[in-house]
Amino acid sequence: MRWKESYSPLLLVTPAVAYILYFSLYPTFTAVFESFQTPFASNTLSNYQGLVFLGLGNAIANTLVVSFGALAFQFFLAFIIAGLLAREFIGKRAFMTITILPWGVATIVASFIFSNIFTVSDGYMNSFLQLFGLPSVNWYSNFSSKILLLILSDSWKNTPIVAMILLAGMTGISRELYNAAAIDGAGPVRRFFYVTLPNLRNFILIALVIRGISEFNIFALPLVLVGYNPPFLATLAYEFYSTTSSIYYSYAASTILLAVVLVFALVALKLRRIA
Repeated sequence: MRWKESYSPLLLVTPAVAYILYFSLYPTFTAVFESFQTPFASNTLSNYQGLVFLGLGNAIANTLVVSFGALAFQFFLAFIIAGLLAREFIGKRAFMTITILPWGVATIVASFIFSNIFTVSDGYMNSFLQLFGLPSVNWYSNFSSKILLLILSDSWKNTPIVAMILLAGMTGISRELYNAAAIDGAGPVRRFFYVTLPNLRNFILIALVIRGISEFNIFALPLVLVGYNPPFLATLAYEFYSTTSSIYYSYAASTILLAVVLVFALVALKLRRIA
């Protein structure tokens, strides 16, 4: 009986642990190990050296720009949405439903939705512009427009989860704090910075870690919307895997992506401890 009480919980989590070990940790360690191998040598940095001449710098820069740009835009929209949902108004449930819907759309589906909207020849956006006699726009004509398109489409898809996390924090803030601040003469802006933000600190960090890790791994969205140009770390790894004769470049690119994600997560956790 004591044996069952001691080991039953361990037996219950064993399948989950085995799943994580086999499908997550094992492939990860394999990729890291193989990134230092070549068909002709082992324990070498040649794969990483080769990536420098194959667009690694641009891929890292583009990944950082889109990731932090999307995070900033998502948090901006999420604060507005969460602030509205924290109040009572007519149609609140309908508004919440509409707000959450994009998060339930699969990423690949969202990618094709925005691809159809911004198609140069017969996209919905250009058709809308033509209704007012405006010329069609090539939304993929330059690097900046592609980046903005990716940030916009990614924010549409993922802002709801950030808004829901912030809303969970806002509902826990006592109204007495806002009333006391208002009595002291604090306006809406000061109440936001001195009451709302400090009390949402942990919720902001949770949302930042969850979304930040996902942003650095952005793959389906840029692959469908812009292809391999401009490159991102995830699409670069996939391109090497599918088009080059050596899979080891793909392993190296994946390892660099893992390092970027780990650094971001560690910095976020460090900020949480400091805060």
